[in-house]
Amino acid sequence: MTKYDFETIIERRGTGSLKWDAWNRRGHAADELPLWVADMDFKTVPAAIEALTERVAHGVFGYSMAPDGYYETVQGWFERRHGWRPEREWFVMTPGVVFALAMAVTSFTQPGDAVIIQPPVYYPFRMMIEDNGRKMVTSPLLYDGGRYTMDYEGFERELEKTGAKLFILCNPHNPVGRAWTEDELRRIGDICLRHNVVVVADEIHADFARAGHVHVSYASLGERYAKSAVVCTAPSKTFNLAGLQLSNIFIPNPDLRAAFRRTLDRTGYDEPSVFGVVATQACYEQGGEWLDELKGVLDQNYAVLEAAVSRMPGVELVPLESTYLPWLDCRGLGLSDAELKRLVEKEAKLWLDMGTMFGPEGAGFVRVNLASPTAMIEDACSRLERAVAALGEWSPLL
Repeated sequence: MTKYDFETIIERRGTGSLKWDAWNRRGHAADELPLWVADMDFKTVPAAIEALTERVAHGVFGYSMAPDGYYETVQGWFERRHGWRPEREWFVMTPGVVFALAMAVTSFTQPGDAVIIQPPVYYPFRMMIEDNGRKMVTSPLLYDGGRYTMDYEGFERELEKTGAKLFILCNPHNPVGRAWTEDELRRIGDICLRHNVVVVADEIHADFARAGHVHVSYASLGERYAKSAVVCTAPSKTFNLAGLQLSNIFIPNPDLRAAFRRTLDRTGYDEPSVFGVVATQACYEQGGEWLDELKGVLDQNYAVLEAAVSRMPGVELVPLESTYLPWLDCRGLGLSDAELKRLVEKEAKLWLDMGTMFGPEGAGFVRVNLASPTAMIEDACSRLERAVAALGEWSPLL
């Protein structure tokens, strides 16, 4: 018996939803089912809705600040859920994790400096590096057809060759779905320590480790790792609060924290959104049961996708350890990326994130968002199955 409703399909068209209303601006068709950008088609924690409603009824929306209880609530969540407690003085609040990545890049590097990433990886990493005049350096993940791993030797060679002093770590990794283990994080961390590299860890999907896996925060590895770390977290993925624009960035090293704050001050950003503060506190205080039930629904949706993929010759599902964004290996279909895009969008009528968005290493892959009612996921799987089955009925793109 479930307590929360994750099955009702909520109409989001016409609400200014990026996921549902941006199709025309982004070159898609109205009849494509959108399972692309990582937000969820579920209402957030009821307690958060109640807290927001009460705050709206107050009617005064002046400059805001987080109360002391806010910090204690966030600390308690990470202690209960992940076994480590960020200190109060580590907190820096920003309007989002991507915003924080830009702040880190400009705080800890100079124009022209190299910043290293591990593609295929969340594409704003590249954007925040290049748009801020830095040089992107890559150490691609290794894929053996079953599981992605880090290329430690290649990573260190790139540091030696380029002198990169900043590493943006995706933990857990989006889009390949790895929940990096403590041993893996220590090994890459030791390389960064040897080369005096600051590690900026995007841990926005931390709460979605699946059964048999755990999330290990980079800052929890020990003091020497934490001293060179910037850990980026937010309630936005966990509780579907992206539109409220609030993230909690943990920076243990006071010198790094001061540098980050100086950069943040130059943007003019100061007080956080009152609604972001209210909703975040309510979710971290009362959203644990809701999240546990949500993860059960995501597991159910994953099983639906897994069964469908087993019926699609040429398509493989990369095992998902964390996030709600499975990575599909479609290289066995023998299609070019343009043909794969046509298969997904024109034949299956789906709007998914094509793998090349995450770097050339993503060629032949697509990313799927499972955070929708199961009926929608079943519909999406049926569409893709039919399109794959009908592959021989349309001519490849010229």
